[in-house]
Amino acid sequence: MKQMEEKILREGQVLPGDILKVGSFLNQNIDTVFLGEMAREFARLFADEGINKVLTIEASGIAIATAVGLEMGVPVLFAKKHRTSNVDGGVYTAKVHSFTHNEDYNVVVSSDYLLPTDRVLLVDDFLANGQALNGLMDLCRQAGAEVAGVAIAIEKCFSGAGDKLRAQGVHLESLAMIESMTDDEVIFRS
Repeated sequence: MKQMEEKILREGQVLPGDILKVGSFLNQNIDTVFLGEMAREFARLFADEGINKVLTIEASGIAIATAVGLEMGVPVLFAKKHRTSNVDGGVYTAKVHSFTHNEDYNVVVSSDYLLPTDRVLLVDDFLANGQALNGLMDLCRQAGAEVAGVAIAIEKCFSGAGDKLRAQGVHLESLAMIESMTDDEVIFRS
């Protein structure tokens, strides 16, 4: 999606440790008009997959997932990073390592909301090392739900996680695919 690449070049900032700061439009201060454009593009890319649920992980993926769910007319579910008192009964749990926070989380989803009949679209803001996606895929496996696709706003291709998932047959679409980045430039995969 050319507009995502242009936004990154115009508003993004590369920080030490291969961190791309896009808080001005994607994950802190959200450009809602652009969010709608992203959602329409993801809905188009996954229109033939029979998706009946969107799943993301707390917290930055929630806005994107909600916009996609609204555009596709399906419910949105998010995995909580901590089990809370309002998540009772049976749950599915997966361990996830956060690249951004360098912290491990045990993410949980209620078994009431992730069902064996679900064809799930996984949505997240970034794909770096793939740990969040692996955790979400594990939750789907536990539930007997089918992962119908993966929608990523920004993929860091240099990590290799996206290519590994595609090689496994996962339908993965990223709006921007970063081949490399330095303090001075961001190079996109063509």
